[in-house]
Amino acid sequence: MSITNYFGLQLFSKLFTFNNTTSFKKEVENVICIKINNVKLYQIALSHRSSNDNPDFNNERLEYLGDAVLGSVVADYLFKRYPSKGEGFLTEMRSKMVNRLQLNDIALKMGFKQLMLLNKLDNTLKNSQIFGNTLEAIIGAIYLDKGYTKTQKWVLSQMVKPYMFVDSLESIDINLKNKLIGWASKQNKNLVFDVVDEKREGARKVFTIDVVVDGEIIAQGKSFSKKDASLVATQIAIEKLGL
Repeated sequence: MSITNYFGLQLFSKLFTFNNTTSFKKEVENVICIKINNVKLYQIALSHRSSNDNPDFNNERLEYLGDAVLGSVVADYLFKRYPSKGEGFLTEMRSKMVNRLQLNDIALKMGFKQLMLLNKLDNTLKNSQIFGNTLEAIIGAIYLDKGYTKTQKWVLSQMVKPYMFVDSLESIDINLKNKLIGWASKQNKNLVFDVVDEKREGARKVFTIDVVVDGEIIAQGKSFSKKDASLVATQIAIEKLGL
């Protein structure tokens, strides 16, 4: 084991001893609004890789699990809500509900930023989507702690109903990229979607896409697929341009 990992594990061990208290448990329960059993799961879920790069002590594995569980819950919800809609519509709605920008916003509103353990000296994390990733890790922790049925109820009651305004999302332009492309064409602007980074984080790849207008970067999106990264970047660009 490297010296860095050794001291990281020592620090994390102390953190667990400190955080495994009634106070930490109550803080988490106040944010997620359910009683928790396995406190350690939530400690890991709230620990970003910048605080410890050992996969056993950061939230990447739980994030991977939570992403799959969330996708399943939302797919089931949409399938039942729209019995006459086709695959294309359902897929587009799911993308709108669980894209990086949306999840990050929900995580911040729920208060996960105050509970997270991360390297606060890393300025690149301030404008990243790590809080949405942490929300997915929390979903993974709830799933392991409570099982699928209770996790499903939690996602619907704590995320979908209060934050994912499905009726409003339904009315949003189905193809936001076309909207942006149409604006650029009318304004005689040179619009480019540039894949600027592709790196592996844990078991998955993270893609970074810039929206570039006349040589100027106006928005950036990150996600685990190029499609979702492009959607996040497009949404940010449209908001900035007031379209």
